[in-house]
Amino acid sequence: MKKILFLFLFSLLLISCARVGSPVGGAKDTIPPKLIGSNIDTLRVNVPRDIKELRIDFDEYITLKEINKQLIISPPLKKMTKIIPSGMANKYLLIKWEDTLQANTTYNFNFGNAIVDNNESNALKYYNFAFSTGEKIDDFYISGELKSLIANKEKKSEESSLVVGLYQEKDSMDYRQKPYYITKADPDGYFELNYLSPGNYRILAFEDSNANSVYDAGKENVGFLKEGIALDKSISGLNINLFPSKKALKYQEMKEVPGGILMTYEGNPAAVKVLSINEKLKDYKVTHSPKSDSIYIWFDAKKQNLGIDARENLKFSYDDGVKQDTISVFYRYNTKNEMTVSNTKGSVLAPTDDFVITSNYFIDKMQPEKWSLVSDSISQEFTAVISPNNSYEIVIKSNFKEGKKYSLTVPKETVSSFYESLLKSYRFDFESGKTEAYGTLSFTLKDAPSTKFWLQLLSENGNIAYSKYGNEAVVNFNSIKPGTYQPRILVDNNENGIWDSSDFSTGTFAEDVFLNPKKIEVRPLWEIRENWNLNEKIAPPSSEKPLPEAIPTKTSEKP
Repeated sequence: MKKILFLFLFSLLLISCARVGSPVGGAKDTIPPKLIGSNIDTLRVNVPRDIKELRIDFDEYITLKEINKQLIISPPLKKMTKIIPSGMANKYLLIKWEDTLQANTTYNFNFGNAIVDNNESNALKYYNFAFSTGEKIDDFYISGELKSLIANKEKKSEESSLVVGLYQEKDSMDYRQKPYYITKADPDGYFELNYLSPGNYRILAFEDSNANSVYDAGKENVGFLKEGIALDKSISGLNINLFPSKKALKYQEMKEVPGGILMTYEGNPAAVKVLSINEKLKDYKVTHSPKSDSIYIWFDAKKQNLGIDARENLKFSYDDGVKQDTISVFYRYNTKNEMTVSNTKGSVLAPTDDFVITSNYFIDKMQPEKWSLVSDSISQEFTAVISPNNSYEIVIKSNFKEGKKYSLTVPKETVSSFYESLLKSYRFDFESGKTEAYGTLSFTLKDAPSTKFWLQLLSENGNIAYSKYGNEAVVNFNSIKPGTYQPRILVDNNENGIWDSSDFSTGTFAEDVFLNPKKIEVRPLWEIRENWNLNEKIAPPSSEKPLPEAIPTKTSEKP
């Protein structure tokens, strides 16, 4: 019995000894690393110009998080050779370079949130280390706020890609180089440029999406001031609005699409003349919406025996008003690329709305007299027209009654493009919604733009839910789905049918934008009337959707 008891107690002891638990201790470490010394004296002035490294010692082991994206040096050092720690934690930070430092210049190493402790990744946030090769550290600063058309305030991240740079004003300035001074904005858009020397500068803000500290024109949002800054004292409260930047006109690619070839651009050409220089391709059509980045070349591949048995090298010449060139594409006919029509608006039609069907081909002709619209087995009169603003859509108008169900039949071969037609019949079932499920919203505008404009309702995710184009001081939205919306106005200052973005190369600002700071909740059966004073211009919120285009598509035949 004693032996059994001994074995039992011994087993308990072994289990107890083998059990692993969390150490008993104090609170979690939340303190970031602390600077305890550097190879540059505490005054950080009269630093020799031939110094080639900066060493900063800390009270604990550190690592560097995304140092290549986070570290910003002003003025920039071109020849960096080493950054430590790299991979393994260390108690010091070391940066080496080959550049000879400028005379009487203050250098600022902005580490952002890159320096973190090794244990809990506590960041030494927005840490700056400054020193001067002269007798004093320059202490002017510029602070302010950025507002971006693209940035979504509902989707803020801990890090921001927005940067602000100062360029020394010269007779010839190269904005393809890194700014003389540069800093990052925080997620709210606030920025500070510190340790600045007196002088004349140009300021530029941009969304540095590729983290190269250089503004990439046409690819990144941009904000700027037309006038330079004469810095003889510190400046605070500077506001800069960022907008999409105008893309330089550049041919991009050609590829096979249903019905022919798609030619795409970077930028938006006003007009493009395209000609086939292929012996076999004689009969074709070219369509292009002015200011669109897409040009379509339509043809009958089967009739002209193009790409049926093997890939065919099709050659074209083009003239976009900037460049004339010859391009080619390997084309192979795809038997699955038939013409289709679909309902992209949903099965419930808002009261007073028209029914719309969309094709994957440019619509050239149709025969609506062969279609049928029925409700409760009774035929109903209707009209159908190709949309004047979109040649891929057909608008069906009728006396739709609330709560009633409808069926639209589109027989085969009654909708056609230049060389194709529907190969099968389509039936669309839908119903007209009831008024009590929708709300209405009316705006009375004070100091409305003198030119035409788009009044848009942005959904909570920043997409354009509703839009109207005109120049009336009273704008009504009927039959709006319940939800929360933010009104925005894009002004068509030059009335060319599109909203024109910024062109930094010419110093041209984006066309006017007004954002109503008030978010409006629409409920069923609510009738909301809003008075909107447009005296104050505010940079708009997020919108990933393309800006509106109100110019009908034009067609051209080969000469």
